[in-house]
Amino acid sequence: MAQGTVQVTHGGASRWRRRSGEYPTLTAALAAAGDGDVLSIAPGTYRENLVLRHAVTLRGPQGAPGAVRIAPPDGVALTVHASAVVQDLHLEGGDRAAPALLVEDGSPELTDLRVSTRSAAGIEVRGAARPVVRRCTVENPSGVGIAVVDGGGGVFEECEVLASGQSGVSVQGGGHPRLERCRIHHSTGAGIAVTGEGSGLEALGCEVYEIRGTGVQIAQRAVARFTDCSVHRTSADGVTLDTDAVLALDGCDIHDVPENAVDLRSRAVLSLSRTVVRRFGRNGLSVWDPGTRVDAESCEIHDSTGDYPAVWISDGASAALDRCRVHDVPDALFVLDRGSRADVVDSDLSQVRSTAVSVSDGATVQLDDCRIRDAATGAWFRDHGSGGTLANCTVDTVQTGVIVTKGADPTVDRCTVSSPTEAGFYVSAGGRGSFRSCRVTGSSGFGFHVIDGSRTVLTRCHTERCARGGYEFDEEGPLAEGCTSDESAVQRPGVLGTPGTAQTAGARAVAAAAAPVPEPRAGARTEPAAVPEQRPSVPDRAPETRVTAAEALGQLDALVGLDSVKREVRALTDMIEVGRRRRQAGLKAASVRRHLVFTGSPGTGKTTVARLYGEILASLGVLEQGHLVEVSRVDLVGEHIGSTAIRTQEAFERARGGVLFIDEAYALAPEDSGRDFGREAIDTLVKLMEDHREAVVVIVAGYTAEMERFLTVNPGVASRFSRTITFGDYGPEELLRIVEQQAEEHEYRLGPGTGEALLAYFTELPKGPAFGNGRTARQTFEAMVERHAGRVAQLVEPSTDELTLLFPADLPVPAARP
Repeated sequence: MAQGTVQVTHGGASRWRRRSGEYPTLTAALAAAGDGDVLSIAPGTYRENLVLRHAVTLRGPQGAPGAVRIAPPDGVALTVHASAVVQDLHLEGGDRAAPALLVEDGSPELTDLRVSTRSAAGIEVRGAARPVVRRCTVENPSGVGIAVVDGGGGVFEECEVLASGQSGVSVQGGGHPRLERCRIHHSTGAGIAVTGEGSGLEALGCEVYEIRGTGVQIAQRAVARFTDCSVHRTSADGVTLDTDAVLALDGCDIHDVPENAVDLRSRAVLSLSRTVVRRFGRNGLSVWDPGTRVDAESCEIHDSTGDYPAVWISDGASAALDRCRVHDVPDALFVLDRGSRADVVDSDLSQVRSTAVSVSDGATVQLDDCRIRDAATGAWFRDHGSGGTLANCTVDTVQTGVIVTKGADPTVDRCTVSSPTEAGFYVSAGGRGSFRSCRVTGSSGFGFHVIDGSRTVLTRCHTERCARGGYEFDEEGPLAEGCTSDESAVQRPGVLGTPGTAQTAGARAVAAAAAPVPEPRAGARTEPAAVPEQRPSVPDRAPETRVTAAEALGQLDALVGLDSVKREVRALTDMIEVGRRRRQAGLKAASVRRHLVFTGSPGTGKTTVARLYGEILASLGVLEQGHLVEVSRVDLVGEHIGSTAIRTQEAFERARGGVLFIDEAYALAPEDSGRDFGREAIDTLVKLMEDHREAVVVIVAGYTAEMERFLTVNPGVASRFSRTITFGDYGPEELLRIVEQQAEEHEYRLGPGTGEALLAYFTELPKGPAFGNGRTARQTFEAMVERHAGRVAQLVEPSTDELTLLFPADLPVPAARP
């Protein structure tokens, strides 16, 4: 487009100036114009660097976007130093060191501009400038869309910033703009970035989306406020705060974020009200470091798309949630590390796949008047130093209401757990806790279940309609005062109350104040009525495929070597079988713990024996199916606290009715574990084994020394694995026998001298850490078959003997000793 002409209309009252004129260039027209003049620009391309020093009006043809292009070869296309009016222009720039439009002073009105450039910034506002920018579009693939720096300000209304090569809107050096109903999208970098002390931003009704980076980034003591804004479809976090930043979100919607919806750390402070956080891949709120704080009021966090807690508070940070809702998430609230704290008031946590509230590593929570429902675990205080208070809360439709383990010491006051499938309150592994005026109703398991010598204090608690009993204390330790039970379930060992008493509040109270619950009187024990356990159905094994105990034991006997293992399994099987027969005869039967520890080197038959053990127990009616589910650390441990519990529960569920075999179980508790999530798998497993004693047999396996250490990592582990079976290494004769079995199975024969050669081979074979025992024997046979094939393939018409006989020459060459 050719350069056009410029008409100037004088707007002043001076009679000494001509009222109008035409100029061939914009520069000439601006030199002649004064305050109040109107410059009407004809369509065309003007390759000039314009500077507005007067309060003029500079406008292109209305309704003809792009008709007037200001496109200098370098430098700033338009610089504004006055309260001018600029309308309907298309600005282009190509200087990577300068903006396309620079506003340095005054309060200009910039309307319906399109800035399409490859500059350092599309629009830059600095110093004392306070422009009003309306309906402008900025596209700058090489730099920042809008930059407000060095104390600049102004109002941006209904603007669009797209395809920025860096931040869509960048505020630094004390800048403080206001954005109203703006759209920032398809930026590479942050959608909006506010950085530095004194810098601030206010956004109203804005949308930030399709950002290849973080949606909103506030850092280095900057302050911002967003009202009725939305941030969505970013490639990184939705909103981040860092280093003393302060942000308020009011009525905002943050959604469809693959990482953290909101992440803040280093003493940042976030206030949320009426804000929705949804469809996020990691944490909805991720809060880190001492002094970092979140205050949320009337907010909703829901529909996580990942396996992470919705709210994560760690490293000394704090959060307060008031009248908030968190639902449809893997875990709701995780608080960890000494100094970290969460205060939650009048809030709902629901539809939680794993744990609603988790407190660990010395953290503290305070929940008042909250409602937890439809979760696996209501609240879990995990370890020493972790605690806080739950007051006047309700927990409904969960597996377990409150769990306290490993020295944690919370106070639970006036809380009610309704319809748990396992227990209302569960304390184990040396957990503590004070429970005052708490209630459990409609439990499919116990009301209060306290084991492992946990020093728990119960005061004026009450249970009713608990299928397995209101109170069960396996060992001395708990103290109870004024506790009652209305359920009609009969007495069990350690259960508070006496069968057959009246169903009144005081009829079954503990008589001694602050004293251990008395053991039931002799002769009072009977078994409770069976209660169907709610679990996914597992199809029964077809009758024709279920082996008998004799057949399974026969397969065990047919295994090469393992004499001590066979004796141990037979002894255990005999105990189980005799116990079953004694119960059938109406006699007491000794309790036999069926969970086992297998120790020994790889390749010694541990998995095979585990499979046969499951089939034996199934044939005796101890297990429903007897199938084997084999897992290792990678199958159980997730990337964060909470996902591990989910994976462990899923593996346990797959093994229901059979055997869960955990190979290299010691890897769940490495010596330098730190905050390793493997210990969460152990804690979860211990609880599942206690809650489902009859449903699954667990076998843990690994090297002998490592497994001895594994048994000490959790107070409940050793007590649940009472029998260890050691699998010794195979000797040369046993390895030879395995090769002979393999040959017979695959229709090969050992030729003259091959047996002796194999025996010598296995005797000389190094028995270092890489030695695979039975696996080595099978690999040796496979190598012999491969070498045999290479030899026989050269024969034109090999005989049957030549096709089946293996000779010493077929043995692999042994590795040289180091």
